[in-house]
Parts: sequence; structure tokens; C-alpha cells
Amino acid sequence: MNKKIILQDLELRDYKEVWDYQSDLLQQIVDIKRSNRANSTSEITPNYFLFVEHPHVYTLGKSGDLSNLLINEQQLKEKGATYYKINRGGDITYHGPGQIVGYPILDLENFFTDIHKYLRFLEEVIIKTIAEYGLKGERSPGETGVWLDVGTPFARKICAMGIRSSRWVTMHGFALNVNTDLGYFDNIIPCGIRGKAVASMESELNQKISLEEVKEKILTHFTELFEVEKFVSDI
Repeated sequence: MNKKIILQDLELRDYKEVWDYQSDLLQQIVDIKRSNRANSTSEITPNYFLFVEHPHVYTLGKSGDLSNLLINEQQLKEKGATYYKINRGGDITYHGPGQIVGYPILDLENFFTDIHKYLRFLEEVIIKTIAEYGLKGERSPGETGVWLDVGTPFARKICAMGIRSSRWVTMHGFALNVNTDLGYFDNIIPCGIRGKAVASMESELNQKISLEEVKEKILTHFTELFEVEKFVSDI
């Protein structure tokens, strides 16, 4: 059981490039697991955690509805945005500058084999992180992610989540709106949920927030909840 995680901060990087990179890492881990089972060996499987910011992009989950994208291809170009239909769960969301995207590529057999628990732990990492800034993050029943003012007419999502797993290896993850331009969410029905707004840490606190500081807090809470032995920088 390997509870060390290789940490990579990819900074601002194209969505498709990082999607392909995640897929390659996942496949490498899956191949090790298959080889172990076929040959009765016990090579340890690595775990990764990628931080990244993406240029403006809309992504639609495998069960999502394209009608939740409210602009056409020409309008996407005018806004300097791209669009991808991808293989995570969930519906449509937006990624862009000022947003912290985290992609844990974990062999859950190194931690626990429970996807529901995994998602709840990811939510808890974000809830604990934004609590350090005085924001009360909550879960909304039946709606993955982290929300503010759940159960009120002012409910708004501050962090979206969507994952994929294969042989207990995860990819994709979370997107926390820190200093995000929320105007880009006007072009979609976020996560396919009508009538609910989005928020950012900046919009709630009326000030820019240090992305590096937030990343450090995310890693602290991730380490505690997942009982990570240590993060090893690989950049």
C-alpha cells in the first residue's frame, strides 16, 4: 500500500493536453495492476495529484446534455473558449484562469475502495479549505460539489466535481472558483442545474485571493483526510 503522492503543478495548461496526460497516468497505473495480478507480483502503484489552471474551456460529462451549453461554435471562438465532451461523470462546467483545478490520479486500493467516500472526502477537503477564509461550504443533497447557502433561494456552487475511475484508479477531480471570472458561467446551465448560481472566493470575500496559499491549504486538508504519507514534488 503506497500512500505517497507525486505532486505536479502544471500552472496554466491546455485542457486537452492535461486530459491526455491524466489518461496516460491512469493507464500506466492500471497496467501495473494488471501485471501484478497476471504475474503474482507486487509492484507498488504510484499516485499523482495535479494542480492546473486552464484557458477558458467548457467540458461536458459523459451523461451530460449538450443543450446546457447556451452558445454556438462561433460564439465560443469569440469568447476565446473551447469545448470538449469528456469521460467524467456530471454535466457541463467551465474552467478558466483564476480557478484551481485539482486532478488526483490515485489508486484507491492504496487508500480505500469506495467511490462515494472518495467524493465525500474531496468535498470535505474543499469545505475545510474555504472555512479558513470564513466561508461555510456545504453539500447539497443529490448534487455533487461544494455549495454556499444550501436550502435557500441564494444557493450557489463554489466548487464543481466530476470523476472517472477504472480498476479503482481515479482521474478528473474538482474545480474551485477562487478569482474566477463568473461571467463565463452565463453561457451554460452549470452542472445542468437550473435556477442556481455560482460563486467564487473573490466574489464572496470582495478581494483577490492567493492561489498558492489556497493550494497549500488544499494539500494540508487532503493529507489529513486521506492519511497521505507525504507529497513529493515532481516539477
